[in-house]
Amino acid sequence: MNTGSDVPGEVAMATDKAKSDRPEAGQEAAQGLGSRAPEFIKARRLLHLSWQVGVFVVGLAVVAAGIVMLPLPGPGWVVIFGGMAIWATEFVWAQLVLRWTKRKVTEAAQRALDPRVRRRNITLTVIGLVIIGVLVGTYLWKFGVVMPWKIKDQ
Repeated sequence: MNTGSDVPGEVAMATDKAKSDRPEAGQEAAQGLGSRAPEFIKARRLLHLSWQVGVFVVGLAVVAAGIVMLPLPGPGWVVIFGGMAIWATEFVWAQLVLRWTKRKVTEAAQRALDPRVRRRNITLTVIGLVIIGVLVGTYLWKFGVVMPWKIKDQ
């Protein structure tokens, strides 16, 4: 129940819904969701459906290009999220996915800035670099460095 106040024990009543400055719980969640197509397109059902199909096809092409870029050189995840942003201009489900993703990225960034996590990451990086250095040093000690152009024909 929306009492109109955030203070416990205090009750505020609005006599007119239009005069209430706080949205209802359902309105708050739906705020900013929905089609961002121009009004003249939304006014005509067939034009709006065509617009949605066009947005879906363009977003699908961008997401597909991002998926192809995952194993190949290129910014795959950035392109995938760009395609999701294209979809989010028209589809509520894509807007909700982007909100969830932004929230998770923000939480991960806050966790990464935690001093304990940073110390752990630095420690693991140093240990990994030492192991790689030992392996490279052992290889060079055992086999030496031979340039490819100095390899004798066999």
